[in-house]
This record gives sequence, structure tokens and C-alpha cells, in this order.
Amino acid sequence: MTEGHRPAAAEVFDAIGADYETAFAGSGAHLDSLNRLLGQLAPHSGILDVGSGTGRPTARTLAAAGHEVLGVDVSPVMVELASHRVPEASFRCADIREFPLEEESFDAVCVYFSLLQMSRDEQRALVHRLAGTLRPGGHLVLATVPLDVEDVSTVFMGQEVRVTSFGPEAFRALVTGAGLTVVHEADTVFTPSRPGAAPEPHLFLHCRR
Repeated sequence: MTEGHRPAAAEVFDAIGADYETAFAGSGAHLDSLNRLLGQLAPHSGILDVGSGTGRPTARTLAAAGHEVLGVDVSPVMVELASHRVPEASFRCADIREFPLEEESFDAVCVYFSLLQMSRDEQRALVHRLAGTLRPGGHLVLATVPLDVEDVSTVFMGQEVRVTSFGPEAFRALVTGAGLTVVHEADTVFTPSRPGAAPEPHLFLHCRR
């Protein structure tokens, strides 16, 4: 990834920075999802956090429970914030689509809302690849905004972005098509803590290899 070819998501989240954590820290469904995952993990599990943001709450919660967490985020600003806020985890600034990953190298992978600026083909390919990084019986946790939209222009926290997502059934099919089994799901509506924010649907899927 060169400076002249930075992904759009890098620029967006560099600009948003710590405000993202402030806006979404109140998501009870996100914390419930993390607690559910913690209840399934063996001690000292290896976990990949895709789109790790500021490191909170995901990396911090998992690392505080004694797990080995690697966060990967495309935004240098987010990686710097996370490295300071969650020093017990490791963070890398990289595009996950290009980041080297070994087969069967993680006990769990978390993907909280980090697919939305990828095309549908890229999302399918990445979920399939992430499924392959799981050890047998490993866990993949995904969260998305389950809307049937493709390359739609919108404004997110003051930044212009292009968003692609799947409706609920298509998102489940994406996961099962990667060879995973959905063992739990949660649908909720969350309003970010930000002036003028509108309620948005959130879908959490807990899957096993």
C-alpha cells in the first residue's frame, strides 16, 4: 500500500479518529457480542481484530481477558490511537485485503463493521480467506449494517463515503458460503452518540468453522 494509492477508508477514518469510539462506545450489542465470544474461548487464544479502530472496546476487552490480540487497520491514525490505548495488544497498519495471513493461525477473528467500504466481491473473498485462518472449531464474529445497498454515496460522521452491504439473508449466505456455521445472531437498532445521528440496524453473527 503506497501513500499515493491509499484506500478511501484510510482517509475517512484518519479524519474521524477518536470520535468514532465516542459515537459507538454505547453499543450494548457490541459488548454482548464480545462477552459471548469470551465465553467460548480457551485461555490465551490468538485473535485477529479486523478494522481494529481505536482498539476499544474489542481489542481491549479481549486482551484484558488474557488473549493474544492482533489488530489490523488501514488508518494510521486509528493504529496510533489503539497502540497507546491498548498497549497489551499488537496493531498493524495495513489493508487486510493485502495483509499476509497463515492458514489455521487464529482461534477467533472479529470483523465489527469493517467490510462496508469494500465491494461485494471483496467482502466475499475476505470472509472466505478469514474463515481459512481459523483453527478447526474457531470462531468468526461479524457485525454489519444489514442493508441491500451497493456502492451508495452517503455521509458518515461528516465524511463522504461509498457503502456496500448485504441484506440479512444474503449476509448469512456469504458466511455459510465460506464454510462456516452460524451459531448465534443478534439484530438490534443503535443510535450513535452524535448530534443528528439516526438509528441504524446492526446485525451480529457468531460463526464456527
